[in-house]
Amino acid sequence: MPSHRHASLAYAEGYVAEDDVLVSARREARRLGIVPVEPGTGAALRLLAATLAARSVVDVGTGAGVSGIYLLRGMRPDGVLTTVDEDTQGSQAARRAFADAGFAASRTRVIGGASGSVLPRLADGGYDMVFCGGPGTDHLAGYEEALRLLRPGGLVAFDGALGQDRVVDPSIRDARTSALRYLHRQVAEDTRLLPALLPTGDGLLCAVKRP
Repeated sequence: MPSHRHASLAYAEGYVAEDDVLVSARREARRLGIVPVEPGTGAALRLLAATLAARSVVDVGTGAGVSGIYLLRGMRPDGVLTTVDEDTQGSQAARRAFADAGFAASRTRVIGGASGSVLPRLADGGYDMVFCGGPGTDHLAGYEEALRLLRPGGLVAFDGALGQDRVVDPSIRDARTSALRYLHRQVAEDTRLLPALLPTGDGLLCAVKRP
């Protein structure tokens, strides 16, 4: 049974094939030492953005443009993606990837800087979706900011929520894993949110802000 489970997860992860633009962006991310979202996670982000008919989305951690391309492909044609990254090379790679994917410059707003300094400057209730991606991202800070940034009915998503399978092992108690477990509890117990933990990629923790 475990082997079948593993095979099913691998099948689901590769269910939506990536085109040349995404393959190239993913290759550039690896070259720069950046960890982008997995294909299954990207497909889920695209689906969620489309379900929301999202016009305004925040992407924390560009992933060299991989997550942004998926989000833009799910958003409305007039939607604008605000992507935040303190890695200058990652931001530049994201700009190139967005252009290669055929998105006009007016569809994206790439802001350099740490999320902790950039997110507080964004408008209250002005966003349909907030995605927090990338290893090392402060998801707890992103959680607090997302609640402020999202409109009622908006959605927040956190990548890497399973911590490379460390979260489910109670014997592992390092700071990052403990912080992820705390995030899980906070999201699950927050009466303002409707949560779900999706086992795609390294885990995608999602929650809708109640109207």
